[in-house]
Amino acid sequence: MAVMSETISSIATPAWWRAMPWCDAAGRFSWLKLAVLVLLCVPAALVSADFIAGDLGPRPLNEAVHRIGNWALRLILLSPAVTPARSLLRWPRVVQLRRMTGVAAFAYVAVHLVLYAADEKYDLIKVAVEIAIRIYLAIGFVALLILAALAATSTDAMTRRLGGRKWRNLHRLVYLAALLSVIHFFMQTKANVNEPWVMAGLFAWLMLWRVANWRGWANGWWMPAALAVTAAVLTALGEAVYYAIKFSAPMEKVLAMNFETSGDLRPAVIVGAICLAISAIGLFRMALKEPAKSAR
Repeated sequence: MAVMSETISSIATPAWWRAMPWCDAAGRFSWLKLAVLVLLCVPAALVSADFIAGDLGPRPLNEAVHRIGNWALRLILLSPAVTPARSLLRWPRVVQLRRMTGVAAFAYVAVHLVLYAADEKYDLIKVAVEIAIRIYLAIGFVALLILAALAATSTDAMTRRLGGRKWRNLHRLVYLAALLSVIHFFMQTKANVNEPWVMAGLFAWLMLWRVANWRGWANGWWMPAALAVTAAVLTALGEAVYYAIKFSAPMEKVLAMNFETSGDLRPAVIVGAICLAISAIGLFRMALKEPAKSAR
């Protein structure tokens, strides 16, 4: 009866409504998806408001390029994080947000490129030459092409046309797009590289989780915390090596900065805190579900 009811409901619901981003796979309105859709639009709205108000400094377009680009990278990392979030947080419904987040990431990257072209007075020949000769721009453009391919094949129709295996293999390229985006962020950042290192650490956590899941270790209660600590350590070591190579800074001094209580939080501390917070939420939800199972 439930299957028949769902079938009748899907027939009664117009196709255009089922395609709306605030509907779930069955075409039903989802408050969760609507809330996330609004949240995904907030960064663009805030940057637009600051631009209109003249609060983006002497080079507003250039500042908008960087702000939108930063948000694009966050969303690029957030999209593949949906799968581990489903497992760690014991929240199956979060999978509904993967497509929306991925398409939003592509949209922000596309706007990032359009704003860059606007900053160059829409001289498309100059933009193309700059992308060709500047390696960090070329890397970012390759990431854009990958995200465009993923967005174009994100629909149910394209999933059926490609077949499950081909579709999954193609969409694993999101990890390559994320890596290229992190590299692009590093190379275009002129001074403070703390945020790029935070993004690199979170990307390392995503890859560590993927390896752990492939090996069948991701379900252990201790694994999320172990991955969080490992990602934080890798971030600290990477930052120390970076400053040692670029500025000849002693590695031990850079590493010691992670234990200082004064000043800004170091990237490794931020990465560890974010990942451990997710781990703690996962353990809390696991603890809540265990009594429920015992009661049944």
